[in-house]
Amino acid sequence: MNRVLLPLAKSVFVALLAVSSIAHAAEGNKAVKADPAKGETLYTSGDAARNIAACVSCHGAAGNSTIALNPRLAGQHEAYIHKQLVNFKGPERNNPIMTPIAKALTEDEMKNIAAYLDKQASKAGAAKNKETVELGKKIYRAGIAEKGVPACAACHSPSGAGIPNQFARLASQHQEYTAAQLINFRSGARKNSDPMTTISRRLSDEEIQAVADYIAGLK
Repeated sequence: MNRVLLPLAKSVFVALLAVSSIAHAAEGNKAVKADPAKGETLYTSGDAARNIAACVSCHGAAGNSTIALNPRLAGQHEAYIHKQLVNFKGPERNNPIMTPIAKALTEDEMKNIAAYLDKQASKAGAAKNKETVELGKKIYRAGIAEKGVPACAACHSPSGAGIPNQFARLASQHQEYTAAQLINFRSGARKNSDPMTTISRRLSDEEIQAVADYIAGLK
């Protein structure tokens, strides 16, 4: 080969190798798409060999929990469920039941379960306390200006549907569960949302119970 062309050929060859390496690296770094079918299997059956309990035993068929202190997960945003499972692995949401389960799950398994629940239909709930429903409605829709409490609807939407990848779906959630989480945010027991910690510290027990009850009736 011509002595002038030889260095050029070598440079081209090295450049092609670099491009090929980058392409292979990009291919390897592609996120694996979540598999709802695998998520359903793990949700309904667990994994006895790895001591992972079936989610359905606490959170109900298709995520529609019938136990007041266990959240309804049907229709909850995929990204939100994944984030909570990640947080259960750390100090943000230390929980004697969920923390060991979350720690046993792989990243793909957490995403698969989240994808499955996101596709499930949530059953309607209902407010129970007629005496506080107007207070709950006021807090949810307009906030409490004098206490610096913003309207819940601003982030979680007027219907409680939330905003995917940003804010949780709240509609039809159990009153008891919502109230417990607001109290946990207020006390610092739950540490995975600075805005919710600030807001909950401005709410009285009565206000927490009222807005939690109103949320249960949203559709």
